[in-house]
Amino acid sequence: MPAKLYVVHGSHPCATVARALELKGIRFDVVELMPTMHAAHQRLRFGRRTVPGIRFEDGEKVVGSRAILRRLEELAPDPPLLPTEAEARAKVEEAERWGDEVLQPIARRLVWLGMRRHPASIVAFGEHSTLPIPDAMARLSAPMISWIEWRLNDVSEDAVRDDLAALPGHLDRVDGYIADGVIGGEAPNVADLQLAPTIRLMMVVGDARTLIEGRPCAELALRLFPQWDGDIPVGVLPEPARVAAPTRAA
Repeated sequence: MPAKLYVVHGSHPCATVARALELKGIRFDVVELMPTMHAAHQRLRFGRRTVPGIRFEDGEKVVGSRAILRRLEELAPDPPLLPTEAEARAKVEEAERWGDEVLQPIARRLVWLGMRRHPASIVAFGEHSTLPIPDAMARLSAPMISWIEWRLNDVSEDAVRDDLAALPGHLDRVDGYIADGVIGGEAPNVADLQLAPTIRLMMVVGDARTLIEGRPCAELALRLFPQWDGDIPVGVLPEPARVAAPTRAA
């Protein structure tokens, strides 16, 4: 019996795990959950409200993209998703951690504010969803779903302004990982799989896409995740906060 991967359609950490399972050659079925309603399901099944969660053939359950990828390394060591050399592994794991803890939440905030400001965009985000939700019903549910997700993900207009102001610096960091060979190699590692789907999700948000296009990180995201549902037009998100100029030493 294949493993069961519990996801929300369009979730970047869910895409991380799905791609890792494919690379490892592990059979799995996808169980798609409704946005917002997934929280109660996941808490009951996995003890945490977040996706992704996976149930292996023997009944073992693991939740969270980083934890799942480590378990996949144990179950199917080839192809490896982590370098064997200690220094290289430490750099990859640090990039993965930063992508999970810092970059990943930014993408969520951009999407949920964009959807709240432009509810019609919910239809594009569900283009390849397996849930049988008519477009009209999806549009009607968008304000409620985005409001709940606001609460779950600490979204605010001020936070998104700060996110957009900080985004060029974050993208420089990802491009730096590529330049240093930490990510972007021929064979993806755990940091590639953590960072690339987050960048790819941001690229369906027009106001973020204009900051990402043409960068090395955009090429990486498109190479690893060429298809991604969603489209939030340019001009939907608030103007980014002004970044304070660095103070000169006296």
